[in-house]
Amino acid sequence: MSPSLSASASPPPSADKSAAGGLAARQLRPYQRDIAMAIVNSVFGRKGLTFSVEIARQGGKNELSAQLELLLLTLYMAEPQNLIKCSPTFKPQTVISMARLKDRLNEAGFDGIWRAELGYIIRLGNARAIFLSADESANVVGNTAHILLEVDESQDVSKEKYNKEFKPMGATTNVTTVHYGTTWDDSTLLEEVKQTNLELERRDGIKRHFRYDWQEIANYNPDYLAYVEGERERLGENHPLFLTQYRLQPIHGGGGFLNSQQRAQLRGEHHRKHFPERGQVYVAGIDLSGEAEEAEDAFLRAIKPRQDSTVVTIGELDFTAGSDMVHQPHIKIVEHYWWTGRKHAELYPQLVDILKNVWRCRRIAVDATGVGEPVSSFLRQALGSRVIPFTFTQRSKSELGFNLLAAINSGRLKMYRSDGSPEYQESWFEMEKARSQYRPNQTMNFYVNPSQGHDDFLMSLALMLEAASQFTPRSARGG
Repeated sequence: MSPSLSASASPPPSADKSAAGGLAARQLRPYQRDIAMAIVNSVFGRKGLTFSVEIARQGGKNELSAQLELLLLTLYMAEPQNLIKCSPTFKPQTVISMARLKDRLNEAGFDGIWRAELGYIIRLGNARAIFLSADESANVVGNTAHILLEVDESQDVSKEKYNKEFKPMGATTNVTTVHYGTTWDDSTLLEEVKQTNLELERRDGIKRHFRYDWQEIANYNPDYLAYVEGERERLGENHPLFLTQYRLQPIHGGGGFLNSQQRAQLRGEHHRKHFPERGQVYVAGIDLSGEAEEAEDAFLRAIKPRQDSTVVTIGELDFTAGSDMVHQPHIKIVEHYWWTGRKHAELYPQLVDILKNVWRCRRIAVDATGVGEPVSSFLRQALGSRVIPFTFTQRSKSELGFNLLAAINSGRLKMYRSDGSPEYQESWFEMEKARSQYRPNQTMNFYVNPSQGHDDFLMSLALMLEAASQFTPRSARGG
């Protein structure tokens, strides 16, 4: 913390001013200092303001927090007072925050002076920093925040947990509160605090909300500029993660999974292939259906709504087309296989032959959820470690969706040109009908509404990308 920061407001009478003047081991950037000044002035003036701080991912919010904690512990070390910081989880978030503060204390010359207590408290003299989990199951009542109350990754903290258990910790002390985080959607705790602060700013002119997107951070750090430009190329400017983590723009509930621009980007000019080319690398994604006892294929597809299908998507990898920033292959969708109403046991020999003998797939990601588990087990026995069983969970499916969007946005994924086939038509039908839903826990669901159709081709495509991500060319491994 720079000396000018500590000199800009009046610390408590008992403050160790000589120690406060020496906290310049790590200079804060101008935007960090602006935030710190506002917070410290509220603390010293006992104003009890609540601040919201949005800083782009890896932009220095954690360093800002640690420097504030260091300054305040130093200035209040003669007084039996607490600052409290909560994070969505104890491990790793709270543990990381504690480790960072310990490092800053050591750098400031307090090595051997500060003490750790009970596994979640750091004491400097009489002042204490108490680190708590905001997980729904955590028991945190009974603590009092005298100096400062911090809420890290506020967008991931339950509103009910905060309002019921954390906010009252500063009621008797009129404590200054800071919510740190990045945006997600309009339902989060951070967004609620932000909107309240913006309204209060309009009324009284006191700045309570601070927002610094990636471009602001990049003004002070060329390495950060290069990193985020790489992320923008990898994910795409409008990818949900880039929008929220770096541009700090909230997403709104959901809607169409792919917009018209993304569908246009997905269209390729290459022809569909029915057999491999020598020297090329192929991967596959398999989405498995439920099983029907009678009838199959064309008959079942004609039923509205039709039965689930088993779909295999074959992708061809091109490692020569990558950019300097994105070291990932370009992928051409070159073939589809589609079975409706077939029992899995009947498909075993055909699947093995297609994957092993026809395409010689190097990686195969297969749905191993529920009825898919025995199929994936069989394929792994037949084809070995090239088979990657994939279990769908809320988070794993979300990652599939985000990866699919990134591949489309960056231009790395292309669909074969129209051949008039039922597979081509069904694939594009699903791409157009697919919906997305964004959850408060920063996960996404993507699907086709069952009243409109199925998402077998969509999921098979996402699994094919997962298979591609698991393959590394031999030359890249140095062998």
